[in-house]
Amino acid sequence: VQLQASGGGLVQAGGYLRLSCAASGRAFSSYVVGWFRQAPGKEREFVGSIMPSVSSYTDSVKGRFTISRDNAKNTVYLSMNSLKPEDTAVYYCAAARAVYSASYYYAASRYDYWGQGTKVTVSS
Repeated sequence: VQLQASGGGLVQAGGYLRLSCAASGRAFSSYVVGWFRQAPGKEREFVGSIMPSVSSYTDSVKGRFTISRDNAKNTVYLSMNSLKPEDTAVYYCAAARAVYSASYYYAASRYDYWGQGTKVTVSS
């Protein structure tokens, strides 16, 4: 599976961005896809994930971010509303076969495939 993340950019606080994670390969609908982010000087952190039918989010983005998937297009989206300067980071998508429960995939080490990252900058 190869992943291509896109959609990052510069946006003002309170604004909106939608990131895309396009995947190659068959049976993508059976994969869990996670979004992670890494701000300068900080460790990579879990943002959220989507199993075949269930999505999960870290507390800091709940109610603002939504993950969705279009299996026909082999693409997962991260829609980000009410963006804050602290959301500034490089965002990565990752994928793994959905074998375990959602919480298993909160850790970056659980994923086998990674996209290249797309930078999101939120200005105040």
